[in-house]
Formats: sequence, C-alpha cells, structure tokens
Amino acid sequence: MAAGRIAGHVLRTPLRRSGWLSDAAGGDVFLKIETLQPTCSYKIRGAVNAIVRLHETGAAGPLVTASAGNHGRALAQAAAVFGVPLTVYVPEQAPRTKLEAIVALGADLRPARDYDEAERLAKAHAARGEGTFISPYSHPDVIAGAGTIGLEMLADCPDLDVIVVPIGGGGLISGIGIAAAAAVPPVAVWGVEALASHPFTAGRRAGRIVPIEVSPTLADGLAGNLDPDTMTFGIVGRLVERIATVDEPQIRGAMRGIIERERLVAEGAGAVGVAALLARRLPAEGRRIGVVLSGANVDTSVLREILE
Repeated sequence: MAAGRIAGHVLRTPLRRSGWLSDAAGGDVFLKIETLQPTCSYKIRGAVNAIVRLHETGAAGPLVTASAGNHGRALAQAAAVFGVPLTVYVPEQAPRTKLEAIVALGADLRPARDYDEAERLAKAHAARGEGTFISPYSHPDVIAGAGTIGLEMLADCPDLDVIVVPIGGGGLISGIGIAAAAAVPPVAVWGVEALASHPFTAGRRAGRIVPIEVSPTLADGLAGNLDPDTMTFGIVGRLVERIATVDEPQIRGAMRGIIERERLVAEGAGAVGVAALLARRLPAEGRRIGVVLSGANVDTSVLREILE
C-alpha cells in the first residue's frame, strides 16, 4: 500500500484545529498542514509512491514530467534519493523558489510557455522513448500517494463531516476522495478551484472535459487545462460532492490571514480552501471540517506584497 511505501520519506503531518477559521466559517475547522513536508508541499507523497512502485516492478529508468513546480520539486527529490534521471518541463513563469529547488536537486529543467505547453512537451518526450512520463495528477500511484492524506486526517479525526481540498489537475482530491469514500461512514469531499482556472467547474457544467481560458492567478499550482485523457475527471465526478471557486482577492486575503492568524505560510494553491471558507463559498455552518493546506512554495516577493 501507498502508506507503507512512503513511510520514512514523508512526514505524517499534523491536523490542527483553527479557532480563527472555526469562528469565521461557523463550523469546527481543522487544518492539515502539508506545508511542513520536506519539499513544502503534499506532492512528495505521490512522487515517492510512484518511484518506489517503478522500482518494485523493475521498470525504474529515466523519468519525465510536467509541473507547475511542486510536483517537479517533489519528483526531483525522490529521483535524487533513488538515483533516477529526471527531466521536468515547467511554465517559464513558475515561481523562482520552485524552479531553483528543482535545479538544485539535479533534475534537467526545461521551460515552456505555460503549463499546457509543458505537459504537451513532456508527453512528447516520453513518446520518443526518452523517459517514463509521471503525470502530476493523472497517474494511479500519484493519486494513491495523495490519498494517504485522507487516511491520516480520518485517523486523527474520525468524526470529520467534510474534507475541503484544492483542485488543479484533480490528483489530490481524487486520492482523498477515494479514501473518504471508503470510510465508515463515508465522508464528504468538497473541492475548491481558482476562478482564474476552473476546468472541473466548466467540465461539470458541460458534462465533459472542455478547454478553458486560463488567466494569471496567485494559485499558480492549480492553473492549466486538463489532459483530455485524465483519469481524474471521472473520479471527481463520482466522489466529489461540490466544487466552489474563489477569486484573486479572496485567495490573497486567505494567504494573508493564514500568516497573520496561524503563523503559517501557504502558497495561493494551498490557500484556496481557506479562501472558500472565509468567503462563505461553502456551507460550513455546524460541520466538522478538515482543510488541506497543500503547499507553501511561494516567492518572497509575493509574500511581501501580500503583507504590505
């Protein structure tokens, strides 16, 4: 199982009650603090699980991925530990803190115009036989690794009513959704997208994956269109009860509030769940809610601007 494979490589992060958010949302709110992971995001869980699985099957070799930054950093760390070559295609406007970490870990960094182009280039790289493609979201082992977050949350707080999860490509919420559906009784899962990039909201409305126009967003880790072949769209459709969207001022306010009230740093993608609760975009009243703070990799200049 994924939990056993990643043990020793990732932290079992705390689930901490937030009095501030509980008061603001009208419920009982707990934060799952994945920002404490070795790569400062939850992505290390799926990255380690995927690489260990490849080693178990004897298929370990050069890897390639596309990433907005956090998956690339996590896979680079795991690849360095296991001695696997890695190429990472990234949007050229990704936060410098993410790009510098990927390079420092020894991966071959290749910039692209945006995330959608990065994903196309990475898949073409794999199609040429130059590496195994590890999607940051549409990969069973990446999803299973992310699902260990849900297992930990439910072990620490078995009476959660809802888990609130950021949505980019859907790997995190798919994994947590699978874990929550297996609980007795099942636990609801709600997602939050950035209004600037909301492929699941648009896809639910259309009944299928549809292309969207992606605008600049503080939640850079969530930005981009879905791979038309992604397995996450169907999983999210089955297991995620509702999806809210939050705008840039709401994300900015949540990031600032998390720093000021929780003394934690969360990047935009990691703060969208908090933003949705603060803006009353989700019906939290009277519920016991777990919120995933998924990552903390944000440039210092952005933090300075938010705090000022």
